[in-house]
Amino acid sequence: MSRDAFPFLIPLIVIFALCLFFKIFWVAWLIAALGGFVAFFFRDPARKIPGDAGLIVSPADGKVIRSLALPDGAWQLSIFLSVLNVHINRSPIAGRVESVTYRTGKFLAAFDEKASVENEQNLIVINNGRHRIQFAQIAGILARRIVCWCKPGDQVGRGEKIGLIKFGSRVDVFFPPETRIQVKVGDKVKGGCSILGRMIE
Repeated sequence: MSRDAFPFLIPLIVIFALCLFFKIFWVAWLIAALGGFVAFFFRDPARKIPGDAGLIVSPADGKVIRSLALPDGAWQLSIFLSVLNVHINRSPIAGRVESVTYRTGKFLAAFDEKASVENEQNLIVINNGRHRIQFAQIAGILARRIVCWCKPGDQVGRGEKIGLIKFGSRVDVFFPPETRIQVKVGDKVKGGCSILGRMIE
């Protein structure tokens, strides 16, 4: 379970204990159910990271909802995360964090195409010396808190945990032209282990 769960869980545990002490059992069980959902949402399962050179893995769990060729030859994939998905975000490649840029914005539903442009988001650029991958953590209608654990200059491994988005969200990944995309719209992916593409050397 992610450490970010504890600011939510600790107050719930205290309220649960007080309800038991004062014998308000129906409220206690409601609090217990809410605590169970929080623990479920912030789960952090182990992932087997593929080791082949040139692979780009998914930065998030979810469903591919957009696959778009951009005018400059680059490619964009959008992944929608429901509240039932694991919300830990992972680095798609190994390399150096070149930049982390936060931008305020709206909280449109994450599956709305305008969310890529208008919603609150955090754009992370990772450079492995030959290629640069950009991906954006995008808040959704329920997600009001983007968490990023990396900073410019950090070295990260492929599939390494670098942040999360709380309570439903979207991740957009931008690939350079020299990429062979290996997923399509409708595919379900898992962060750190599903292969989104392969670099063409």
